[in-house]
Amino acid sequence: MQTILITHSYFLRFDPKQWELGQPYPPLGPMYAAALMRQHGFPVHFFDTMFEKTADAIVSPLDRYKPDFLIIYDDGFNYLTKMCLTNMREAAFRMIELAKQKGCTVIVSSSDSTDHFERYLNKGADFVLMGEGEQTLLELVTQIKNGETDFSQTEGLAFKQRGAVIKTPRRKVMRDLDQLPFPAWDLVDINPYRQMWLKSTGYFSLNMGTTRGCPFKCNWCAKPIYGNRYNSRSPENVVAELKFLKGKYQFDHIWFCDDIFGLKPGWVHAFANLVEKEKLEFRFKIQARADLLVQENYIRDLARAGCDNIWMGAESGSQKILDAMDKGTTIEQIYKATHLLKKHGIKPSFFIQFGYPGETKSDIIKTIRMINELLPYSIGISVSYPLPGTPFYERVKAELTEKTNWTDSDELQLMFRNTYQPAFYKQLHRYVHKSYRSHLAWQQVKSILQKPASLSWEKLKKAAAIAWYVPAAYMARQKLNALEKTL
Repeated sequence: MQTILITHSYFLRFDPKQWELGQPYPPLGPMYAAALMRQHGFPVHFFDTMFEKTADAIVSPLDRYKPDFLIIYDDGFNYLTKMCLTNMREAAFRMIELAKQKGCTVIVSSSDSTDHFERYLNKGADFVLMGEGEQTLLELVTQIKNGETDFSQTEGLAFKQRGAVIKTPRRKVMRDLDQLPFPAWDLVDINPYRQMWLKSTGYFSLNMGTTRGCPFKCNWCAKPIYGNRYNSRSPENVVAELKFLKGKYQFDHIWFCDDIFGLKPGWVHAFANLVEKEKLEFRFKIQARADLLVQENYIRDLARAGCDNIWMGAESGSQKILDAMDKGTTIEQIYKATHLLKKHGIKPSFFIQFGYPGETKSDIIKTIRMINELLPYSIGISVSYPLPGTPFYERVKAELTEKTNWTDSDELQLMFRNTYQPAFYKQLHRYVHKSYRSHLAWQQVKSILQKPASLSWEKLKKAAAIAWYVPAAYMARQKLNALEKTL
């Protein structure tokens, strides 16, 4: 029986911001692929690159296992891999080179390779899996094992044949996700993940996916793996995996890494009922849209199940920009959702995006005002990032001459012409964070003055931060004003 070595191309050390943050998650995508291949009788080994220092680390497992196949299968559930960072692309290219030297058949599955399959084939990959990969991988490896050489009828593939690149029709996404085995958790050493989480946060978080795809059509959002279809595991299937993970790893917290959690009507209600029935006690965070979070029954069920943080795709405080993005949400919904979440004890967090084409100073001011008025629990600020396959990318691709991808997730380089030059947006990122922190500190000061009896050491520390953040925000604003005038 032919042997498979599965790996991925995300190296935490290659992304300094994420390494310092210290909150890594196991790579679900390749763990699903490993579980499916193993279920069908293939000997599978797994090499986790997460904590490795160099792509050359792949040599050791190649020598140890002598696999017939090296599968570089990236985690399509993690937004960091969807960003197609060039550090990780170069790591994938290096692992392809090393595996080919050892005589392996190399198969690649990732957002980046789906978008740029010819690059990967030219670097030596034998096959690129286009889109959702598990079923294509199983069919392809089975064909090769059986001695077949004609892959033109295998859906979801790109490969070279007599020097020409062949791309077969896209495979339909899986609809019944309960048919998939649970990810191959036993193939991953969870200890370094646990240790890093405990050191950085004091608790241990694991990740799970309950759905695949997103039916909404924000024009900057790329979906090369799961597309616009939305398919969901059953609440029973999800709770069964939660019980397994709780018993095996005693996690404290779960990140449900779906693009949108619980969109199917009645799903969250049934899930909350099962969590209570099984007496599962844990906290979790999700991603959702503002228009879903104005339904109080939905929020109440999330709180009942243990949700304590929701990352909302707020994006902008300007309705003009939201409409230009085809976001389909309103500023009013962002305000209402934030108040509802706080009412039910759930922390609202905002994804914010600056630099979308057509954004003016007035739009930026509106976004800053919204953040400082609503004071979410946390904010994640980025600049608009064009990814292939999106209307946004088509709009600006002529300007992407020198640079089309970030090196790591903290680069925040605006790669197309806009109202201001890239340095302005880098400074804007710094200013907004400091302004937001100073407003949080003011909130604590007001809270202490209004209710002196509630004073605690933690509240005092947060209030005292005002001494740093107010002048820091002022200085950051001065630098921003200077950049606005000179660029």
